[in-house]
Amino acid sequence: MEIDGGARAWPGRCQLPLLLALLLALLPAASCDARRPRAANSTANSTAAAGGRHVRSYTHLQGDVRWRKLFSFQKFFLRIDKNGKVNGTKSRDDPFSVLEIKSVAVGIVAIRGLTSNYYLAISKRGEVYGARDYGVDCELKERIEENGYNTYASAAWKNGKKQMFVGLSAKGKPLRGKKTRRKHNATHFLPIVV
Repeated sequence: MEIDGGARAWPGRCQLPLLLALLLALLPAASCDARRPRAANSTANSTAAAGGRHVRSYTHLQGDVRWRKLFSFQKFFLRIDKNGKVNGTKSRDDPFSVLEIKSVAVGIVAIRGLTSNYYLAISKRGEVYGARDYGVDCELKERIEENGYNTYASAAWKNGKKQMFVGLSAKGKPLRGKKTRRKHNATHFLPIVV
């Protein structure tokens, strides 16, 4: 069918504008979809009630086991001896300095001496010691600090509102948790792969 000296029929002539109109009609719907809030995933991206921050699930980290030596900023390897005494040693070959670090919850670890079979623990009074059996004193918050060292604070106990950390003095003796702070170099440890 020809109209006006060779022009095509109306359906063929309007095809391109119709396609463009159809595309433009679909684009706003797609962009509105992108802005629409999605349903919260119960395990990965649910929003916390307090503060509105996203809570993520790190269940893949629970049960993670690592063998490390903890080298303190004070130049000592943390060790737990056969009697449960915690201190530092300069010896690289001390078998009591090989530790098993196991994730028990998100950000919470249990540290056990492989040779001594004692757990690193902080009591309610802030004493750092080796515990024969795993308990609430053995749960430590592991945090990587800005300088690349790790800190280990009691997950259960605080001194007022301040956290109590595992730390070694310049002589390799354990510091009382009540006198330690995150910013103190004595509480900073570098995990070294065994």
